[in-house]
Amino acid sequence: MSKPNLPENHLSRTLGPLMLWGLGVGYVISGMYFGWNLGLEAGGTYGLAAATFLIIIMYVTFTFSYTELACAIPKAGGVFDYATKALGKDAGFIAGLAQIIEFVFAPPAIAAAIGAYFHLFFPGIPVIAISIAAYLIFTGLNIYGVKAAATFELVITILAVVELLIFAGVTLPHFEMENLHKNPLPNGWAGAWAAIPFAIWFFLAIEGVANVAEEAINPQRNVLIGFGSALLTLVILCILTFISAVGIGGWETIVYPHPGAEPSDSPLPLALSVITGDNAFLYHLLISVGLLGLVASFHGIILAAGRSTFEFGRVHYIPSLFGKVHSRFKTPANALVINMVIGIIALLTGKTGDIITIACFGAITLYIFSSVTVLILRKKNPELPRPFKVPLYPWFPVISLVIAVVAMIAMIIYNTGVALVFFLLLLLGYAWFHFFVKPRSI
Repeated sequence: MSKPNLPENHLSRTLGPLMLWGLGVGYVISGMYFGWNLGLEAGGTYGLAAATFLIIIMYVTFTFSYTELACAIPKAGGVFDYATKALGKDAGFIAGLAQIIEFVFAPPAIAAAIGAYFHLFFPGIPVIAISIAAYLIFTGLNIYGVKAAATFELVITILAVVELLIFAGVTLPHFEMENLHKNPLPNGWAGAWAAIPFAIWFFLAIEGVANVAEEAINPQRNVLIGFGSALLTLVILCILTFISAVGIGGWETIVYPHPGAEPSDSPLPLALSVITGDNAFLYHLLISVGLLGLVASFHGIILAAGRSTFEFGRVHYIPSLFGKVHSRFKTPANALVINMVIGIIALLTGKTGDIITIACFGAITLYIFSSVTVLILRKKNPELPRPFKVPLYPWFPVISLVIAVVAMIAMIIYNTGVALVFFLLLLLGYAWFHFFVKPRSI
């Protein structure tokens, strides 16, 4: 079945390199604010550091490989379009579905954190009500227009980056090297494998930049600039945040609010409270501003998710209603709404940790398909215009592929139940595609 080429199904080009940087950093930056420290309980300082080092290598090699694809095929479907071209419709569907799972299941986890943050200041309002309100507000902003959404994303991303730098400035004077060596491997080196999903959470969803390539001005140039500068920013912030937070009092200080307590997913407030106490003006100021990091990722991933679902609708892999562009705002409004509904349902389960892990499974599947796609397209379509080519080919896509496969195996071993849910979602989705979609396209 061919894609419709009607003008109303095309997204408008309004995004420059600065906007793309803001989106790339914004998609990811909440990972610096919450969740990553739970990997310390599994791996300790050494284990999470080793897992993070491995994942940084994967993201560097993957991002350059993915940029080649995004510049050569600047379509809103991202890996769905790339894998379809290289591997056929079946593989393209599975890759695209994995991408949708990542982008649809990451926001509910962040929405829960936003609700918890606001609840501290407005204890009379239930956390779930705040989380749902956040979904309604930011889905509405994305429907209103991509330029307005990207401008908002850029502003709050800059503020979130500044706040992380202020956090480092406050904590680094109190840094002590011996704190990095306190109980560094509570579960031995095996804990490093268990920490992998939390290392991925540091960078999850940066690939969303590719999903707005269709809306970028001069995508062959600007996607490269946006992707590359965003990744560099995030690697620096990841290392800085990790060292400055753990260096205050050891990893246990930023995992357990007090001895015997359940693990907290708010490492920065715990680190600050060691220095300022929990009543200091600076503590409350930074915690308030820290909300912006959550909002930046929540809002940005909603934007990317809308594009991936939109592309499935545009090619009729799901009802074509979801592949329509709003006549006035020129945004994928229907796709954004259905993603919000699914996200709220996931939010209501209350299983934030499992939701994060499902999103990570979707991401790793995307990385595997993307790395294979780069290699296949170089052989299958050598004549394809490639304004940007991944450096050190074929090493970068091969390294990305190997690390992603290792990460997938480790995640399955340590998250068997969630893995079964993820693969069941892929199986059910593929059954729909095979029995109901493919027969109509023959």
